[in-house]
Amino acid sequence: MVSTLPDDALSRAQAGEPAALSLIYQALGPAVLGYFVGRRSEDPEALTQEVFLAVFSRLDSVTGGLPGLRTFTFSVAHARHVDEVRKRTRAPVLVGYEADGDTRTTDSAEAVVLGTLDAGGAGELLEQLSAEQRDVILLRIVAELPIDQVAEILGRSTGSVKQLQRRGLLKLKELVRPNESEAL
Repeated sequence: MVSTLPDDALSRAQAGEPAALSLIYQALGPAVLGYFVGRRSEDPEALTQEVFLAVFSRLDSVTGGLPGLRTFTFSVAHARHVDEVRKRTRAPVLVGYEADGDTRTTDSAEAVVLGTLDAGGAGELLEQLSAEQRDVILLRIVAELPIDQVAEILGRSTGSVKQLQRRGLLKLKELVRPNESEAL
């Protein structure tokens, strides 16, 4: 407590006497630590050290004797506590990711596209085309590739790709017409 400090402890500490600084720390340190523990600080010991570093670096500005020193010390302690609370509220709470406990799933892009095609019956229609026609239709219409790129991908001539596209589209047109007439 401050009452256990000699009256000249502050003036000796202001003069830079290490023993006086130690006396001040021993007298006020437990109370400052108790303040931080009572405020549920995350690291009360570290905050106590910060307080005394700040107090000792500004001892020349302390007035009012030992009571003034106590007031100044707890003003610094309160400011450090406020800083800690602000830092805690601004910092996001980090939670570790545990893959085993994560039950969320997401379909792959391919599954989503195929599901979309199947939802409108397009997948069933494409299945009725030959494999070559289906490849050409998907590359030309869905992937929006030009004929020369499709020919290169499939290892065919551009004329062959044009024929497969034409025949595939005609087949799809035949397959769709009966569905349209039944809907009317």
